[in-house]
Amino acid sequence: MSDGEHHLSHVDAAGAARMVDVSDKPETTRSAVARGHIRMRPETCKLIQDNALKKGDVLATARLAGIMAAKRTADLIPLCHPLPLSGVQVSVSVQESLPGVLVEAAVRTTARTGVEMEALTAVTVALLVVYDMAKAVDRDMVIGDVHLREKRGGVHGDYVKET
Repeated sequence: MSDGEHHLSHVDAAGAARMVDVSDKPETTRSAVARGHIRMRPETCKLIQDNALKKGDVLATARLAGIMAAKRTADLIPLCHPLPLSGVQVSVSVQESLPGVLVEAAVRTTARTGVEMEALTAVTVALLVVYDMAKAVDRDMVIGDVHLREKRGGVHGDYVKET
């Protein structure tokens, strides 16, 4: 493979999946921000906003689930390295304009590999919790647009998604 060609880092020469050896990489500060949403009927959105669902406080539960998920990413995604997270912030907010709920996660570490997967996992699990807690009143909810907004640090440098 020439220097300009891309290769899959999680696949060895024989095509078998492998965990990337990051032991030669320097420990640097790394961060990532991910975002996603769940669309729902306006009346479901209102129930969540008013904390009127029988299962409890959807926004608080989703926020905690997102934080917990970021911490457990290596247990969920087979080839991810377990990382010492120095910070996880998850915001969960009702967006009447969707209508639905918007989730954003920001994750930080000082490590040899980045935290993009932790941020994406936090968002995805938080959105699944919203679905779980509201499904009794709205089975038409749709989770979507889960994406990496930005990442900082590491060998490949910074990335910021164009809006």
